[in-house]
Amino acid sequence: MSPIRVLLVDDHAILREGIRYLLSASGEVEVIGEAQDGIEALEMVERLRPDAVLMDIAMPRMNGIEATKELKKRHPDLPVLILSMYDSEEYVLPILRAGAAGYVLKRAAAQELVSALKAVTSGQVILHPDVARTVMDNLQEQEAAPAQPAAPRGVSEAQALLAQLTEREREVLTLIAHGLTNQQIAERLFISIKTVQAHRANLMEKLDLHDAVELTKFAIKSGLLPLDEI
Repeated sequence: MSPIRVLLVDDHAILREGIRYLLSASGEVEVIGEAQDGIEALEMVERLRPDAVLMDIAMPRMNGIEATKELKKRHPDLPVLILSMYDSEEYVLPILRAGAAGYVLKRAAAQELVSALKAVTSGQVILHPDVARTVMDNLQEQEAAPAQPAAPRGVSEAQALLAQLTEREREVLTLIAHGLTNQQIAERLFISIKTVQAHRANLMEKLDLHDAVELTKFAIKSGLLPLDEI
């Protein structure tokens, strides 16, 4: 049986080297290319036509959520397996909504990763147990939460969307609208840059917006950023 041809996408070269070695040693997987961000991954998929994409989430230029969403638009049958160190809701749910076929944590053993690649290329969905628990917890919270009342007459769609954001997402959105970089936002809120990137990706996913300019326009339209603060 031919090995699974995989495109590896991660912004850390040393980590890519280690993963390539582990996968190649299995004899069941061949890493045919490496990309360091989502933009590069999109180009390499067109050129190499892998059987699967093994992708990190937090990356520069284009993160794994945006890249997965675009890949699934262009290649609906191409399985994307996420390999991340994070198992929190802010990472797991958006990437699954984007169309990822599986989610494995970086602390998993090499054979678990090989098995996950075999599963997604055969049409299965695979989740690390901790990730599955996150999904189940979210479903249970949704079932327990009372139904949200319809937005009252006169409340704009933008204001209704704003009400669905978490407090932290509104903080990040406000700072983006003020023109702060990811580094500046991380320092202001005392969180990591990767967490800022995750919040930014979540905002774009929830609001169906695609860059800082659109996010700023939304902040103004929703009333989050008064015109006198621009």
